[in-house]
Amino acid sequence: MRLPAPCVAVTQLGQVRIALLFLLIATSLLAQDEEFRVYNDAPRLLLTAQRLRLLQRERDRQSMRWQQFDALVAGGAAMPESAFAWALYYRVSKDAAVGKKAVDWALSDAAQDLRQLALVFDWCGPLMSAAQADRLDAKIERLLAVPGATPVDVTRQSARALAAIAIADRLPDHGESLLKPILDQWWRGDIVKRLRAGEPAIPREQTYALFEFLHAVRDNLKIDLRESAPEYFKTLPIDHLMGHYPSSYQGPENDYRIPVYVRDGEPNLTDAVLSRAAELAMVSFDSNAAENQWVQGWLMQDRFMMRGALGIPYEFLWANPYQPGLSYFLAPLVFHDASTGHLFARSSWDEDAIWVGYFDGRLQLFRDGKIQTLKAGAAADPLRVSGIVILSARDRDAYRFRADEEQTFVIGLAPHASYDIEIDDQELREEQTDAGGTLMLALPEGTDAGVRIHRRAD
Repeated sequence: MRLPAPCVAVTQLGQVRIALLFLLIATSLLAQDEEFRVYNDAPRLLLTAQRLRLLQRERDRQSMRWQQFDALVAGGAAMPESAFAWALYYRVSKDAAVGKKAVDWALSDAAQDLRQLALVFDWCGPLMSAAQADRLDAKIERLLAVPGATPVDVTRQSARALAAIAIADRLPDHGESLLKPILDQWWRGDIVKRLRAGEPAIPREQTYALFEFLHAVRDNLKIDLRESAPEYFKTLPIDHLMGHYPSSYQGPENDYRIPVYVRDGEPNLTDAVLSRAAELAMVSFDSNAAENQWVQGWLMQDRFMMRGALGIPYEFLWANPYQPGLSYFLAPLVFHDASTGHLFARSSWDEDAIWVGYFDGRLQLFRDGKIQTLKAGAAADPLRVSGIVILSARDRDAYRFRADEEQTFVIGLAPHASYDIEIDDQELREEQTDAGGTLMLALPEGTDAGVRIHRRAD
């Protein structure tokens, strides 16, 4: 007998609820199955067996990255992150004298960098006596007990995770009491919630620290933390690439691509180093991801290979010159992510391109080699690039303009707010702004009409 339509609807609704219940149960069971104890042999941090073999082959082949790294370390150059550089050099070359320099640094009273201490403990274990290992372990545990990591301090939380993994054998629960709160409370309970809400949860300059964290957790706990924020990680590669100004910067050792910044003055080359390091670690984390193919193409130009004392350890650690990539000239010229509110557009991928960026509530224009930061509502003239127009609303509640492009972005409105849209000779419709307060209007080809937007009352 056929059920009446209302009964069919109720039955379908019940099926949906049952499916959701099973999904919740499956998610709960998966979380219960997660293991937060570390039992892997050293090295546990970043140097997987596969990556270590690659680096040792690079040394045997005398690749240009190894030659530059070797020249600086063996030549006694001052390395800004000396313990990181010495420990990496030792693990690849087995040069005990260099490794002992890293151990001596770690045991000194001045050494307080938790991340580097963890790397030395993990990578230079064969060089330490039992007494030295005990001293370094005690030092790391003391630093782990120090409070003060702010919710958005990815660098600090990543260092704490690396340290817990490094000394896991010496902890009664193999690191569980330290790692579980970092993953469940900080990452899933705070960072992921912020990402889903469109909040700037991961500062751009801390992207590299994020990927060290992702690598260490996956390598040792078999947990891919991207799965808890798939939308963010799906768009991160192109967001990252677009968040660089078109013109390169000629440094003393190599050229740099400069990531966006909002302070006055010259670019910070440390940020540029860590930006490239993040790209290298990003590709290494998932070399098969389609979005990362553009990043790999972006990385393959030799003039951007980091040769300086700060950058060369990262370049040598992460680069895989044998990994194919796609030309980034094929990447989109316009990028808009509603979940973050980021909007980037450029006229081309050439270095003389015009570039516009709207991110974290800031609007910038790059043209003729100069950065111009525009105040919200101050850009009275439309910004036109790559077939779109960007308008800065002078009033968050109501705004009038003339639309003559197929894609028009109105920035500076209220985030996640509903607006009535009136277009000449069209019916009234409702649209919602994104996390950054941007309204994107897709209009028919050849449109040339007046547009009025008005915020709906909450």
